[in-house]
Amino acid sequence: MRAYILSIGSELIQGHITDTNATFLSQELSMLGIELLHVVQCGDDRERLARAIANAASDADLVICSGGIGPTGDDLTREAISDVVGETPEIDPDLLTTLEGYFARRGAKMPERNRKQAWLIPSATTLPNPVGTAPGWFVQYNGSIIVTMPGVPREMFRMWREQVVP
Repeated sequence: MRAYILSIGSELIQGHITDTNATFLSQELSMLGIELLHVVQCGDDRERLARAIANAASDADLVICSGGIGPTGDDLTREAISDVVGETPEIDPDLLTTLEGYFARRGAKMPERNRKQAWLIPSATTLPNPVGTAPGWFVQYNGSIIVTMPGVPREMFRMWREQVVP
């Protein structure tokens, strides 16, 4: 199996934060015997991100995306994956209920912008996020697997170990 890591976020390519997720994932892939072909950082640009995902999926069996699945307007990973696979995301009622429950347990009403985190495309399987609001996606596309996880390291590390690897 051959893999790409796509680290997503303009804060990475502008040097504002260090990409510890790629280091962690590189080590994990090595331990699993998965050949890592490339580690690519991509900013918050939907078209560039979609091209990066499509290129990675054409070259690798596994595309691991980290970041860009938050609730803000510059979180574009879901949209880019949707563009690549040609599917339209819709609100998943179960995901929406889970998100609303997350906020309710903290005594808060879910902000409207977080509804975006309940989006799902038909070919995606949800990867639960037990410590945050951003669920991941597991998508099979043209013989490749595209996995997307949060950019927050503690969320991504846990999702990788508990959801993706098994």
